[in-house]
Amino acid sequence: MNVSIWQWGLIIASSLILFLLSPLAKTPNQFFKATHRQKAPSAFWLMGSLIISWIFAKSITNAANLGLEFGIVGGIAYAGYYLSFAVAGVLIYQLRVQGGFKSIHDFLTNRFGKGAMALFSILIAIRLFNEVWSNTIVIGTYFGDQGSTPYYWAILVFTILTLAYAIKGGLSSSIFTDVIQMGLFAVLLIIILGAIFSSEDFTVNEVVTSGSWSFDLGLNLFFAAIIQSFSYPFHDPVLTDRAFISSPKITRKSFLWASLIGAICIILFSIIGIYAQSQGMKGQAAVEVGKAFGIVILLVINFIMITSAASTLDSTFSSFSKLLAVDLKMGANLTFGRAAMVGIAVLGTIPVFLDAEILSATTISGTMVIGLTPIFIFWKLPAPKVSFYLSVVCGLIFGFLLVFEVFPKQFIFTEGKYAELLWINIWGVLSCIILYISPIWIKKLNL
Repeated sequence: MNVSIWQWGLIIASSLILFLLSPLAKTPNQFFKATHRQKAPSAFWLMGSLIISWIFAKSITNAANLGLEFGIVGGIAYAGYYLSFAVAGVLIYQLRVQGGFKSIHDFLTNRFGKGAMALFSILIAIRLFNEVWSNTIVIGTYFGDQGSTPYYWAILVFTILTLAYAIKGGLSSSIFTDVIQMGLFAVLLIIILGAIFSSEDFTVNEVVTSGSWSFDLGLNLFFAAIIQSFSYPFHDPVLTDRAFISSPKITRKSFLWASLIGAICIILFSIIGIYAQSQGMKGQAAVEVGKAFGIVILLVINFIMITSAASTLDSTFSSFSKLLAVDLKMGANLTFGRAAMVGIAVLGTIPVFLDAEILSATTISGTMVIGLTPIFIFWKLPAPKVSFYLSVVCGLIFGFLLVFEVFPKQFIFTEGKYAELLWINIWGVLSCIILYISPIWIKKLNL
């Protein structure tokens, strides 16, 4: 049986089915706001869309690899990012109900001016750009070694097919297909875990005892994820776009449930890596486990990666389209919206050919935006415009310290992998908060 033929069949068949099932957006509201017969998505549909749009190929690959590296602690550490849903759900509820704001851009423009909104838009455009390549390269690794011809062809074909159904319906297509993809994800995950636990030499006890609760073996990343969760969700329009399309109460409910269920899904998927660790496997955990269990499980893992990557990719396309057309008011019409999707698909594929690292798309971008923390946590404070710029620029500086690895070692107080990430975020968030609040203090002293 030729595995590659089955893999190509999965990509093409799943994409064609989603294209046929996706609703055709005929109005800007359907394309950009996912309205259907003038009704907003229910709590169930919104929750499912939120979860699967974040449980992307990049995330479950990282979860499995962290399970391989750190055991259960690695899975829990990565699941820490799902606190982002709860933070966003509560704070955006307040912004809508108490502040009366219609979007994140509306809040920033009213509070800090158009310049602040423009800078914020650049940050989220970078985020969306990263989401394209960091998910498609995961798909490529299932078809060939990085840099090989099958690897590149798989990425290109997958991107084009996903773009096709995203163009058809915009955010309506994205949310509709998300729920289908969430159902598939749940079924496929059960199949994979069933195969793993049917193995005679692997038990639940091995999962529970697989990690060590120390900073150098996973807790550095866990606490870094918790810290970033207070800023990370606000620079992700895939998440925030969904926070303004249903009623505030339904939105808050769906976000809180998504936080819990999404974290559980990530922890469960890390069990694949824990199994790989118990068997002494090396490399990409999910790939190696799939190979060990034979073609059926390998194809199931392939399919779970395809569905999760597709859900994120179509959400990324629709969010970028809305960013340009609606938030930045460049032209809220279907033609422009669809053209914007093509543009981000092309630009976002370029890093595929530059050997980028998938985990860096999360950890680095998460550090770059820690300056958003006080802006949203302390949104009720009467902060002047300069507070926004001081905090955001400070966060960017700490992000560059991480990128170029020039953060002073004497300010790092734990050992092991991700120690630098943790302490850059600790010092960075503290600095951003001080800089954000300082103009308010100075103004009070002058009075």
